[in-house]
Amino acid sequence: MDAEKAQTFAREWVKAWNDHDLEAILSHYAEDVVFHSPRIRMVTGRDADSVRGKAELRDYWGAALDRLRNLYFEIDQVLPGSDALTILYTNERSQYVAETLVFGADGKVVRSIATYST
Repeated sequence: MDAEKAQTFAREWVKAWNDHDLEAILSHYAEDVVFHSPRIRMVTGRDADSVRGKAELRDYWGAALDRLRNLYFEIDQVLPGSDALTILYTNERSQYVAETLVFGADGKVVRSIATYST
């Protein structure tokens, strides 16, 4: 992934989040996506650190957006890789977050891993 494509994706991705537009957020992800985050347990109450598939992701992020009405991301850095990129950003809690997104052949995210500063 070249730097320009990575920057464009990151800007569109963050805009969707900052607009709280769940369908725009999900438009970046494949139907069989796997998403990992330590926040999943807090939001879903399930004993799981990942969700599988776009339907589960919609449920998880829909609940999270309902809880976090002031959610806001600011990009700090975008790190392109071969078939992936990592977006380093600061959230509304002034936490540093790194989200690594791996893309399939169709350009949709097939795996994503979110990590947070403590």
